Amino acid sequence: MTTGTRRSRYRLFGFLFDSCGSLMNKISVAPMMDWTDRHCRYFMRLLSPSVRLYTEMVTAQALRFGDSDALLKFDPAEHPVALQLGGSDPAMMAEAAKLGARKGYDEININVGCPSDRVQSGQFGACLMGTPDVVANCVLAMRAVVDIPVTIKTRIGIDNHDDYDFLRRFVDASIEAGCQTFIVHARKAILEGLSPKENRSIPPLVYERVYKLKSDYPTLTIVLNGGITTIDEVRTHLGQVDGVMIGRQAYHQPWFLTELEIAFGCGDVPGSRREVIERMLPYVERELEGGALLKHISRHLLGLFAGQPGARAWRRYLSENAYKRDADARVIEQALARLPRAA
Repeated sequence: MTTGTRRSRYRLFGFLFDSCGSLMNKISVAPMMDWTDRHCRYFMRLLSPSVRLYTEMVTAQALRFGDSDALLKFDPAEHPVALQLGGSDPAMMAEAAKLGARKGYDEININVGCPSDRVQSGQFGACLMGTPDVVANCVLAMRAVVDIPVTIKTRIGIDNHDDYDFLRRFVDASIEAGCQTFIVHARKAILEGLSPKENRSIPPLVYERVYKLKSDYPTLTIVLNGGITTIDEVRTHLGQVDGVMIGRQAYHQPWFLTELEIAFGCGDVPGSRREVIERMLPYVERELEGGALLKHISRHLLGLFAGQPGARAWRRYLSENAYKRDADARVIEQALARLPRAA
């Protein structure tokens, strides 16, 4: 990441600006199960100093009965970073929120958007759109014990409940409980008959419904998610809502995050993809010394050189060598050596 003048920050109309002129926290990376772990988030922070990061979902039950320190671990460099929680029991969700706040997270987000079977069986995720009072009770309980924002990530509907009034009734219940920020995936979730993967592409995107939500609730913070892959799309959506959340595009094409920073006027960005890896190496070495496995870190780096000369050699070398028992940071250095120097 390039160094230069120290970045100053100031607030205007509730949004956070910095000295490079970009609007902080208007762009975020979606919580993605099995993807946005702490290694991924550290890598993404090197690519983008401004984007808001989200953890993969952590269940309230796992925090109560599992190793909460390990589940909530993150690097201070990740800020601003939000913890996404899954659950439907208000007391347990409040307990989990309190743990997250104590660890230093900047926001607690409730998962009311994931359509996977394992989420439904635990009574959280998109199925909770059908019980808005349950979600509202969780918001109330969580806000009572933390001072950081409690937000909701949801869909525009579920199954046959696919009209604007259904979405509005859900939002109204959580507004009454004090929620002021809604991240809306602009697809409905089909809980019966579609896999989680299919739910990310088959239900049509209805951006206009999210735009209308912002129009009808101008004081709320409305963030749009779903199918966003270009800078022009980001600009278009920001003309209608308060923020955009990038999902798979940020993971498969991570350099896109740096391109967004540049497009929105921030100069404090890495000068090249190679520089990102060079800045990642000290982190890799620290984590390996602490017992982490290289394969758990390197898998997030595979897409960095997508579309560039040598990208296939980069991916292949990491994929074939990072899983070896004695793999260390030299594997990444050797993969980097297979790329043109200008990469």
